[in-house]
Amino acid sequence: MLLFSGAWNVAAQTGTIYGKITDLKGSPLAGANVVVLGTTTGTSTDTSGTYRLSGLKPGIYRLEISMIGYRKSITGEVELRKTPVELNFTLEETALQSKQVVVTASKYEQQLSELPVSASILSSAEITNRNVVSLDYALRYAPGVNMNMDQVSIRGSSGYSRGAGTRVLVAMDGIPLYTGDTGEIIYEIIPVTQIDRVEIIKGAASSLYGSTAIGGVINVITKSIDEKPQLYLKTYYGLYDHPSYKEWDWSGERRPFNGQTLTHSNSFGSLGYVVSFTRSENLGYRQDDYYKRYTGFIKTDYRLSRLSSLTFLGSYLGQNRGNFIYWKDSRHALQPRDIDQGQKVKSNRYMLALMYSNVLSPDFFLKLRTSYYRTRWLDETSSHDTSTTGLLEGELQSSYRIMKSLFVTSGVEAGSGKVNSNLFGKPGSFNIGVYLQTELKFSFPLRLTLGARYDFSRLDTLKGFGSFSPKAALNYALSENTSFRASVGKGFRAPTLAETFTSTTAGGIKIKPNPHLEPENSISMEIGINHRFSSFIASDIALFQNEYYHFIEPGVDPVDGLVTFRNLTRARIQGLESNFTFSLIPERLLLSANYTYLWARDIEKKTPLKYRPRHQALASLNYYSGWLEFGTDFRYWSKIEALDFELVDLGVVTDGDKRVPVYLLDFRTGYNLLSLGLPGKVFLNINNLLNYNYIEIIGNLSPIRNASLSLEFSF
Repeated sequence: MLLFSGAWNVAAQTGTIYGKITDLKGSPLAGANVVVLGTTTGTSTDTSGTYRLSGLKPGIYRLEISMIGYRKSITGEVELRKTPVELNFTLEETALQSKQVVVTASKYEQQLSELPVSASILSSAEITNRNVVSLDYALRYAPGVNMNMDQVSIRGSSGYSRGAGTRVLVAMDGIPLYTGDTGEIIYEIIPVTQIDRVEIIKGAASSLYGSTAIGGVINVITKSIDEKPQLYLKTYYGLYDHPSYKEWDWSGERRPFNGQTLTHSNSFGSLGYVVSFTRSENLGYRQDDYYKRYTGFIKTDYRLSRLSSLTFLGSYLGQNRGNFIYWKDSRHALQPRDIDQGQKVKSNRYMLALMYSNVLSPDFFLKLRTSYYRTRWLDETSSHDTSTTGLLEGELQSSYRIMKSLFVTSGVEAGSGKVNSNLFGKPGSFNIGVYLQTELKFSFPLRLTLGARYDFSRLDTLKGFGSFSPKAALNYALSENTSFRASVGKGFRAPTLAETFTSTTAGGIKIKPNPHLEPENSISMEIGINHRFSSFIASDIALFQNEYYHFIEPGVDPVDGLVTFRNLTRARIQGLESNFTFSLIPERLLLSANYTYLWARDIEKKTPLKYRPRHQALASLNYYSGWLEFGTDFRYWSKIEALDFELVDLGVVTDGDKRVPVYLLDFRTGYNLLSLGLPGKVFLNINNLLNYNYIEIIGNLSPIRNASLSLEFSF
């Protein structure tokens, strides 16, 4: 729902549309997106809810106003002449994600309720209110997503392999963020204060995104650049509580963590920019599990014309951290093994990207993306493991509406990497993929999606692999409030350099290479239904099955007792995911409840797959009262059935078989300082309120109770 009032006022500058966006209570909405339809021009509101679109030529325009948690709205035609136009908008809040818009599922805008696959969204407010310092912590609150320490798993797609390979593609504004050597995701390089939303696509997406998307896609959409000067400041300070047992209290003190962020943005005519710098430090609740990070981010957007733009992204991470591998034993759960004492890792990473967009006609859109991702890290142990890698990637994408009922997306993507490491040698990598996807809308409410992608990948001098990944999906609107979806597709993942060539000894574990690794393949199937019971209650339920062939998992070779990556003959993951949202008191009390059931197993051995809990549940309750808000999160997952028992049998991890079902409770409260005339907010967060002891991976106690106070201002 959209209520707006327009007034034709004379301002100092022509060619401008400006105004204020509020909710139904009249409170300003910060971070709302305002886009001029059919162009690349857009902006977002500041903390006072105001926006400004400058540099527009006289003509007829239509605006799209959107914000996570509110109904997206599109204006009628607005005529802009020589005098500026003031348009003020009021957005209606909704607890229903089905009305929200995503761009990741098909590489163009669609409403969630129209998608033929399961998807969910994390908003900027959810990330800020939880005082998230890196993206991996935010993903722990996403339905159907499980974090095994720093490795993400969507619906059981991944276990844990210490960063070697990922089955989920993580991207920032469509730019892939996996490293060129290990193929892992470095979440800390993503600027959390610049996140507008996180789109999560569940199930194999290889037909559009290629090898690394066999388990799904997580796309971080960054905020639009402000039209007028903005200065953002954030600082936080927190403490870990004492451990539950005296035997664990290795330091005898409450260990602190803190961070500061400074961001400035502005626009001059056709050029807009944002520059951000963050310093963060954590002394760690575990011995030798500290870090100090410096991150930088820059984004510029240059409007070449009303229909074309050039965007530059740059992100940097410098980090010094301890390297806690496994606990000494369960009586010393917060101290590392003697052989691991004092281990440190230094790393420097940066990513540069250039994106060109052009609306060639109302029905034809062109995008060109290119990026370079360089990483260098040094493990300051006796082995002095080090790796330097550069990964160059590019993609050309076109979107064409051939007729009102037929939309076609096509493109070509290529990447080349080079590594210099004592772990992997000096191998190179190359991959190329071409894709085509069509969406056909019928006169009755059916959307049919057909697509396919061909990929070719080669590691150094090894034999290359090709794979064809087709997909078919549909979305049928049974009624205005109910939609049914179904999809089937083939997935593909090539082995990473780390999985193929790693040869080292780490923490008493000898790892050997396996140049005979074959690519993984999968067949992914899903049916789901999305239903709105009313304006305040909605549900989404999905059944899924993923069949994996030549599944790559780490394990111990029974011949020589060395750890290596190997292909399982076949694995199967079946399950159910259900999501419910309730607006118990409209615009005040919101509840979301999610449950995921997983049955993941090795078909050949008839054993459970590692690190896949059978049951997962998540419930979030949020209450808003004027300038004050409260929130609580409850997370549960059942006792992990299988983990790296070989490491226990070999004596590498003492008491490594200890694990429990997990019950976590978090609490937060915030206050908007605008009530005091100050443009800021203050938040108090308490994580793991009950100080529950649990693990995510073998021999690693997860964070104990901790509390933080954060303060942010925008000027």
